[in-house]
Amino acid sequence: MNNRALNLVFRLTVFALLFTGFAQMPIFARYYLADVPGFAWTADYHLNHVLHYGLAVVLLALLGWRLPLALRRRWSASAVLAALCWAGIAITGLVRVMKNQPDAFFSPTLVMWVDWTHLGFVMLLGLVILARVLAARRKAA
Repeated sequence: MNNRALNLVFRLTVFALLFTGFAQMPIFARYYLADVPGFAWTADYHLNHVLHYGLAVVLLALLGWRLPLALRRRWSASAVLAALCWAGIAITGLVRVMKNQPDAFFSPTLVMWVDWTHLGFVMLLGLVILARVLAARRKAA
C-alpha cells in the first residue's frame, strides 16, 4: 500500500473513531439522528463500543507504522503537541479498556477522570490539527 492509500485509511479510521466515540454517548438518540432511515445503528451502544475497539486496533497499528517515519524528522512544536495528544488518547483509551475487564475495579472518580481526559485529548488534538491546517493555508497564501 502506498502512502496516499495509508493516509486515506488513517483519516477514515480517525473519522470513524470520532463517530463511534460520540455514538457511545446517547447524543444520536437524543438528537434524533438514530431516527433517520439507515442510522438506527447509531443508537446501539454495544455495536458502537465494539466498532470503536476494532477501529482503535487499526489506529494503533497505523500509528505504530508511522512512528519510525516520524522519529526521523525534525519536529515542530505543533507536531510535538499532536504527538502528545495521540499518546494521551492511546493511554487513556487503554485504561478505559482495562476498566471494562470483568475483574477490574476502578473508582467512579477515576473512571470519570479517565473518560474526561480521553475526550479532552481528542478535543485538544482537533484544535491542534485545525491550527496546523490554518497555519499551512496562511503560509501557502
